[in-house]
Amino acid sequence: MELKVTMNVTVDGVMQGLGGPDEDRRGGFERGGWAGPLLDPESRDYLNEVYGNAAAFLFGKWTYEVFAGSWGSGMADATEDPVAAALNNRPKYVVSTTLSQPAWEPTTVLTGDIESHIRKLKEEGEGDLVVPGSLSLVRWLLANDFVDQIDLTVYPVVVGQGNRLFPESGPDYKLELLESSTTSRGLVIQKYRPAGRPEYGVAAESWTET
Repeated sequence: MELKVTMNVTVDGVMQGLGGPDEDRRGGFERGGWAGPLLDPESRDYLNEVYGNAAAFLFGKWTYEVFAGSWGSGMADATEDPVAAALNNRPKYVVSTTLSQPAWEPTTVLTGDIESHIRKLKEEGEGDLVVPGSLSLVRWLLANDFVDQIDLTVYPVVVGQGNRLFPESGPDYKLELLESSTTSRGLVIQKYRPAGRPEYGVAAESWTET
């Protein structure tokens, strides 16, 4: 399987609480719900494509519970909405040490040797294993070289607080741009493939190269 991370972030890198004011108030976050007002037909089509093409989903516990509450089978149009249909019908894997009886089927809880679980999923499965959100899990997956593709949707807004995709101090990554597009409301959809560590040098040297 190809493990593809899909993230919605602000220009200042915040990914917390995009769905609504009360979605995630951890750490005193007060500016939730920044994504909805900026969605447009192109970004909705893109989300339908990402989720519709997923063979399975991988979550951290927090994001899994948020998705279960908003996209679960109790949703009125769960069979008609492409995102809801994919989330409700395709296999879901959640990394957790405390979740024992998930009510959102079909779900498999991964615990213990997570590295072995992820490797087995990638080696034995087929198609795209999509990771929506799940900040702590994504950072771990990146640090352990499990990520094949990072899809970022950057929203034209600066919220000034909240958890950011990349920490102030952490690993460094070189990214190969695969595709980039902009929607009518200014959302920038960027698809990257991790390509090892960056190269470091003096900027003036690069400018003088021919």
